[in-house]
Amino acid sequence: MPSDRITPPSALLLLPPPPSVSFDQFRTVYEPILSTVYANLLKALNGSNRTASLEIALSLPGLQSPSCQPPTRAFASLQRIVEHMYRLVGVICIERKIEMEAPGGIDSRVILLDFDSVRETTATATNPVPVERNGPIVDVKTLASSGRLWDSIFYPEIPVGQDLATAFSSFYTPTKDPNGGVPQSVPGSPQWTPGESLVVPGEPTKSLLHHSVILGGTFDHFHIGHKLLLTATALVLQPGGTGPSGQRRTITIGVTGDEMLKNKKYAQFLESWDERCRSTATFLTSIMDFEPPGTEPACIEQIYKPGPNGRQMVMKIGPGITLKMAQILDPYGPTITEEDLSALVVSQETRSGGAAVNQERAKRGWKQLEVFEVDVIQSGEVPSEDVEDFASKISSTDIRRRRMELAMI
Repeated sequence: MPSDRITPPSALLLLPPPPSVSFDQFRTVYEPILSTVYANLLKALNGSNRTASLEIALSLPGLQSPSCQPPTRAFASLQRIVEHMYRLVGVICIERKIEMEAPGGIDSRVILLDFDSVRETTATATNPVPVERNGPIVDVKTLASSGRLWDSIFYPEIPVGQDLATAFSSFYTPTKDPNGGVPQSVPGSPQWTPGESLVVPGEPTKSLLHHSVILGGTFDHFHIGHKLLLTATALVLQPGGTGPSGQRRTITIGVTGDEMLKNKKYAQFLESWDERCRSTATFLTSIMDFEPPGTEPACIEQIYKPGPNGRQMVMKIGPGITLKMAQILDPYGPTITEEDLSALVVSQETRSGGAAVNQERAKRGWKQLEVFEVDVIQSGEVPSEDVEDFASKISSTDIRRRRMELAMI
């Protein structure tokens, strides 16, 4: 990976399934691999003030099996797996003093990869299988054909890792340095056998498909906690090819307006509403839009209307998907002004908000939102001397505090 460059270095890591979905197993098999890849990216940064990017494509068996479709059937299981991956990213970066999402550091993003080595043998470059190009769950062909600009592609040096890399290479045409198109094995990777039935479906419910999902938050100084919440929200949205033909799918993000944040700690270091919206949109696009090169770029529309939630930023982030960010000036936002919403995503810390929203909707005679709860990223595996540092890296308040301290030096 060249170090004398202007654009920040970028990489893709293809990960086979873990032995089990316990965090301990995640750490045992993935930590050495991630640490090596991070070291490569830091070397490419060469001490510069740029931010490297790493896309982690985590393969899981059964992602597209009928029992796990649509993804809301397995929401609890899938969001926990994503939490484990981001938690591990945080643990590694804290222990190795690597900045996350900041200049001189690494911006890691997790997507879920549907890969079945038996099925993939029927899907070759000359015999393609039709696919939907929406994440955060993608198949190998979609990922390889997306035209993303990776300098390096890595995979663990185990048989199933080689199978994954071979399948990927059968579809991939490098768009940058041709040497970057050859997946590289990570030497010294732990040897393990991938587990089975890692994705656990829940009980069937009447409401499985959601064409309009909402999440609310401040999204100040974007971090891995935000990434987990937004990925979980994308998992709730109904997959492409389901539901009525031509029906648009919408993710609404209620982004707290600047006026509601005046009394926040270190308020002078808050990002503006526009900055927070753009960080949110950039991340969601990166995990959801896998259209190949030549696709018309997304267009951002700024909307200003009188009344509640009137200020919006709207963009299309994939075939049939609209992302709408609305400025919220009260605790409810669009949940009590837009009847068509069908699902709400909350964190464990804000679970009471889901009940309050549905109470308000009931007063209007509206359908209740199905509420999906997302885990909070845990810090229990971080050495005791680093726990406070870990917590500060996933706290927007502490990030602002550090910015203030730096400004005073």
